[in-house]
Amino acid sequence: QVQLVESGGGLVQAGGSLRLSCAVTGRTYSTYAMGWFRQAPGKEREFVTAISGSGGFTFYADSVKGRFIISRDNAKKTVFLQMNSLKPEDTAVYYCATGSRSSASTTMDSYTYWGQGTQVTVSS
Repeated sequence: QVQLVESGGGLVQAGGSLRLSCAVTGRTYSTYAMGWFRQAPGKEREFVTAISGSGGFTFYADSVKGRFIISRDNAKKTVFLQMNSLKPEDTAVYYCATGSRSSASTTMDSYTYWGQGTQVTVSS
């Protein structure tokens, strides 16, 4: 049983930073790509960033490029999302996800397993 548990969300002022974590249990973690997605109220879930199984390749949505950084610690079976220079439009529930491929993907259908989500709220 694969489980993903996100943590680190919260309330922060615009311009601030947060670091999200996603711990993976139940599988060989280091083989598979990981992704972060988010869903704002009334909007569809959207891609944020992804990292390959090796950690050598990363992808970012244009809206977060230069502000967010994805990384992974394979020894701890955890993926991180460092979010800097946060904006009110970054407010959303953030989900981590993984699937059965080692190459990172920007599309939701590439991911099979999802966490429960963690709320990030950025005040203006």
